Amino acid sequence: MYRSAVITRIVLIIVCAAALTSGCGANGPASGKKTVVAAFYPLAYAAERLAGSRYAVDNLTPPGAEPHDLELTAKAVARIESADVVLYLGRGFQPAVSAAVDQANGKTLDILQGLPLHTAQGQEGLTADPHVWLDPVLFSQVVKRIGAVVHASPTPLVRELRQLDREYRRGLRNCARKDVVTSHAAFGYLARRYGLRQVAITGLTPEAEPAPQQLANVVRLVRRSHATTVFFERLVSPRLADTVAREVGAKTAVLDPIEGLTPDEQKQGDTYLTLMRQNLAALRKALACR
Repeated sequence: MYRSAVITRIVLIIVCAAALTSGCGANGPASGKKTVVAAFYPLAYAAERLAGSRYAVDNLTPPGAEPHDLELTAKAVARIESADVVLYLGRGFQPAVSAAVDQANGKTLDILQGLPLHTAQGQEGLTADPHVWLDPVLFSQVVKRIGAVVHASPTPLVRELRQLDREYRRGLRNCARKDVVTSHAAFGYLARRYGLRQVAITGLTPEAEPAPQQLANVVRLVRRSHATTVFFERLVSPRLADTVAREVGAKTAVLDPIEGLTPDEQKQGDTYLTLMRQNLAALRKALACR
């Protein structure tokens, strides 16, 4: 009897150890939580705010990584396959994610579906601009759709986005300049919402190299606009922004497309909302708003 009991206890210990090392930690299936896989930060942020107490939210794009060119490991594809909900952007924003979504067994939500999309210059000509989260009004529509999929009330976050929209409307109402010079064409929706004009050095893909003629055209546009600031972003080299700024005698500053947090931003506790307010402050300074 004693020997049998000892053997039973050893078997139980081995089984428990195997369960712990299989990845079923606090955020896995053993916790009783369903899983949401989000393609990149803004979608992960919304999912956490809406359903973080009931779902384990998994952001496919690591901190500090530029999401447009994300490559998926076999493990990441398996996470998409097994997730209860997958949130992603179609229209070529993250081709590897869009391809892997076809293998998902849970619910999938392309957050661009049904939104009033604009077109912008992509690598293969005009294409749909995916940067809808930079417009608080459009992002509130996205939040509502995510709320419906995860069965959570979007109301608190939608209220905060409406407040953010009011702050942008007030803050950008009276500005000496209206042209926003950016390193890539991520701010089209924001510019249109608040009566600004985006002058982008490159198209929708941030690391695309403009042709010499295209770069010369941008320099001419910037000179004509009398812009004093050329904006760059933290996740991409500022080289092109620096080049244009030198040509026109302007300075450079950060305007964050909020496609992902840097490790430093994570440490500081930055969120979508804090970064959007930092963007507003940067725009007001660059455009000489009263």
